[in-house]
Amino acid sequence: MALQPVTTCAPDFVPAKITDEEGGAMLRAVLNLFGKWDITDEEAAVLLDLPVRTYRRWKAGQPGRINRDMKARLSNLLGVHKALRIIFSEPDRTYGWIKARNTAFGDRSALDIMLGGDLTDLMRVRRYVDAERGAW
Repeated sequence: MALQPVTTCAPDFVPAKITDEEGGAMLRAVLNLFGKWDITDEEAAVLLDLPVRTYRRWKAGQPGRINRDMKARLSNLLGVHKALRIIFSEPDRTYGWIKARNTAFGDRSALDIMLGGDLTDLMRVRRYVDAERGAW
């Protein structure tokens, strides 16, 4: 029996792309989430980096093309929601946290941070809640 070489390095991680169907499902979930968060159309438009008029059309069931940036925004918003559902057992706290002042954000709310409008603002909040909920 001959010795066989063993691979000791993990292969490079290549995430699967989010399909258009998955993007559509994510959009529908985020639209529902915005209702639970009780945010305005103007705030929602900033979070999704859309003109308010376009957001309202999407909200009415006529979404446009969901590009890669939009998929990343949707993914981060759903990631924030998932982490909050893990952290809090009470739905009121889960949905209310987004507007509550937080010393980690300089006594501003997570929504205030995300309303900076950049994808990195959404990512900042997601990293925070992921760290708070603990390891995978």
